[in-house]
Amino acid sequence: MSRANQFKIDWITVILFLLLVLFGWVNIVSASAYGEINSLLDFSTPYGKHLLFIIISVFLIILILSIEAKFFERFSSIIYLASLLSLIGLFLFGKNINGATSWYSFGSMTLQPSEFAKAATALAVAKYISDLQTNIKEFNHQWRLFLIILVPALLILLQNDAGSTIVYGAFFFVFYREGLPNIYLTIIVFLILVALSTLKFGSLGTILVAASLIFGFHFIIKKKKESLLKPLSLILVTVLLSFGVKFFYQNILKPHQQNRISLWLRLEKDPDKLEQMKRTILYNLNESEKAISSGGFSGKGFMEGTRTTGKFVPEQDTDYIFSTVGEEWGFVGSSLVVLVFVLLLVRILFLAEQQKSQFSRVYGYCVASILFFHFFINTGMVMGLIPTVGIPLPFFSRGGSGLWGFTILLFIFIKLDANKINEW
Repeated sequence: MSRANQFKIDWITVILFLLLVLFGWVNIVSASAYGEINSLLDFSTPYGKHLLFIIISVFLIILILSIEAKFFERFSSIIYLASLLSLIGLFLFGKNINGATSWYSFGSMTLQPSEFAKAATALAVAKYISDLQTNIKEFNHQWRLFLIILVPALLILLQNDAGSTIVYGAFFFVFYREGLPNIYLTIIVFLILVALSTLKFGSLGTILVAASLIFGFHFIIKKKKESLLKPLSLILVTVLLSFGVKFFYQNILKPHQQNRISLWLRLEKDPDKLEQMKRTILYNLNESEKAISSGGFSGKGFMEGTRTTGKFVPEQDTDYIFSTVGEEWGFVGSSLVVLVFVLLLVRILFLAEQQKSQFSRVYGYCVASILFFHFFINTGMVMGLIPTVGIPLPFFSRGGSGLWGFTILLFIFIKLDANKINEW
């Protein structure tokens, strides 16, 4: 970065980033410490290792800000292809952890390429859309964009990492900003409703209700008397989708995935079995909710959370880190964390709209969408609002790959934004 531009970075975004990272580390200390803390610089401890990850992040930030901004657009395709190769390589050299083959192992250190693939995919999406120099209303461009996000998503899904796969749905927010027709939103909502209704009420009931609504809309609201091809085609799609969902649920999903969906939709009718499922499958969630509720309005204070220090909540320094915030900092602390996340997202969107190049604007929307998806799903999961999915809270959850991936994702945009004065 030149001396003239080095102070043109958006310091508001940087400050919000630092607040999240530092407060996240404070909560990692609480969630991962055992007994009295002798030294915060003990790199053999989980919080010590994460502090080292934060220090490495500083060097990544310096590296990104020192690179010419045009580099990211010019080499976006190569970066994307390199990320795909890193995901493919996991099938040959990956290490299996908790049932997912998502990590490369380098001695005592592991690296998760899916965390870096998000930034690479965002660059590829921004490059493709900016090369069009128009919106994406043509189907020829739409399917290619879908393919850009589908390939890494499928590779990650095949590694049994459903949480990271779901994040790729965030790119649809970007596509709608760039002109994706509303018919896709209608189709997605229709598919979700049919799938949920099939699991909850069965195929027959779902098909009958859907058929009634389709015919009613066609003949009563639209008052079309001529062709039956369109409504019959929709009903056929409903039938195929309904039976397909049932087959997928019963034969493709693993038992623990079935149980999570069953509990979320209250599919289990046997009270005894339901109670047993809650005690086993929902153990993490139940303990997380207890920790959050015990914090009250102002919380118990740093290292004073009994459920946190007692290690009642598994994975509390990673996926369930927000429960530590709730117990030790209460409603006030939790609200402040949410507020800082919201301010960061709003700031990114504001800056994205100020960009003079379409590439920078689209990439900014990709960053905001990915961060929002992570934030929404993680906090919703911890509070029991959505099914349990293994997905980290950005800048908070312990782990080098996650922290570095989010840092790279954000600071590439900060660099692009700092360069907008030269994009005329």
